[in-house]
Amino acid sequence: MPKIKTNSGAKKRFTLTGTGKIKRKHAFHSHILTKKTKKQKRNLCYSTLVDRANAAQVKELLAMR
Repeated sequence: MPKIKTNSGAKKRFTLTGTGKIKRKHAFHSHILTKKTKKQKRNLCYSTLVDRANAAQVKELLAMR
């Protein structure tokens, strides 16, 4: 049985926490920032966790079976 490759796009976007949860960054913070409010841009800069509904799919992309 061959080894399962990690999805190279997913390994750039997600990181694991110490407890095994998956961290992600927010979208919409790279360009067209002039029309966004200060509060919106400030809240987009923080990391958050992947939702439980999507965690299994992301773990499969990261070859964590």
